[in-house]
Amino acid sequence: MRKNPGLFFGLIIFGLLIAGIVTAYFWTPYDPEAFVASALEPPSLGHIFGTDDFGRDIFSRVMKGAGTTLAVGTFTIVIGALAGLFAGAVTGYFGGVFDEIIMRVNDAITAFPSILLALVIISLLGPEKTSNLVIALGVAFIPSYARVSRTAFLREKNQNYVTAARLMGAGNFRIMSVHILPNTVSVLLPALTIGFNNAVLAEASMSYLGIGVSPVDPSLGFMLKASQSYLFSAPWYAVSTGLTVVLMVLSVGLIGDGLKKKGR
Repeated sequence: MRKNPGLFFGLIIFGLLIAGIVTAYFWTPYDPEAFVASALEPPSLGHIFGTDDFGRDIFSRVMKGAGTTLAVGTFTIVIGALAGLFAGAVTGYFGGVFDEIIMRVNDAITAFPSILLALVIISLLGPEKTSNLVIALGVAFIPSYARVSRTAFLREKNQNYVTAARLMGAGNFRIMSVHILPNTVSVLLPALTIGFNNAVLAEASMSYLGIGVSPVDPSLGFMLKASQSYLFSAPWYAVSTGLTVVLMVLSVGLIGDGLKKKGR
């Protein structure tokens, strides 16, 4: 904790969030979809976050909604990072005409704002499935990871240890996966945490707009949208939901910053 307090507190906060999300798969204080009390009741011992405009327990819905947001953010990063890492590694290592073609396509995709690009993809795939939102955001995030990994592979491919591996008869695939990739982790991990935060905020934004996440799945973005009409009459609704998003983004940001300092 003394050497890296940001990493320590980030792990603590994120661990508590994960514990609540995992618990929600087996137990919540109330059914997230059940009308258990009067609408817009303030926080109390029975409902620590109060109730929403339909009389549903906000704490139970936040537990479920955080899981949805975390899942979307995680799978978005898996798609974007894997595809981007592959494209960046190949172009950075081999270079040449293939590098120019892929990077120009990458620049063309980057020219579109990620949210706008995701909206276009969702309009083609259909807005009714959460999986379509994951695919759309994953594709939108590919260019950023491709550029980061390309830069890392360009820097490492001419290092002495790569030359030594090549002289010993190692093939290109082995050099890229066994020798270069581990030496790019210190660069890729912070990029992953930043991308996860962007994915979480993008999911919240898309759900706030009413697209992407299926309405049957509790979502922090949908809850924020519903709470905006009650900012003054029932502020606990927006505060509890918004604070969950802030803590999730803050914890991952602290972890990423801590890992970056640890790698120096």
